[in-house]
Amino acid sequence: MPYLEAVTTSPTRFDAWNADNAHCRVHYQLLAEAEPDLLCRALNLFALQFLTPEQVNVQRQQDLLAIDVVIDGLSWHRAQVIAEKLRNLISMCSVDLQAADSAWVEAAQAAG
Repeated sequence: MPYLEAVTTSPTRFDAWNADNAHCRVHYQLLAEAEPDLLCRALNLFALQFLTPEQVNVQRQQDLLAIDVVIDGLSWHRAQVIAEKLRNLISMCSVDLQAADSAWVEAAQAAG
């Protein structure tokens, strides 16, 4: 009976979920219908990933909520997955994801 040989192969595709991937700070801009539970449902998506936002700003504009969330410590792929989950929430009108601009964060801190 032949001996078992160890097979060493290199990964054939990029591991987007690897914890060693570069982390970034992202800014989510959400626009949703003003429903009492919407903010909890949106922030829960971060909590389920054990993520705490650095900054959350919510403004009600008649029947809509404008929500800005700045969060650090996640890969770009993970940020995109969370954005897709946010888009799937009932009453969510739009979700915009971008790399956070430090000027925006400083301006928001000065205003708050």
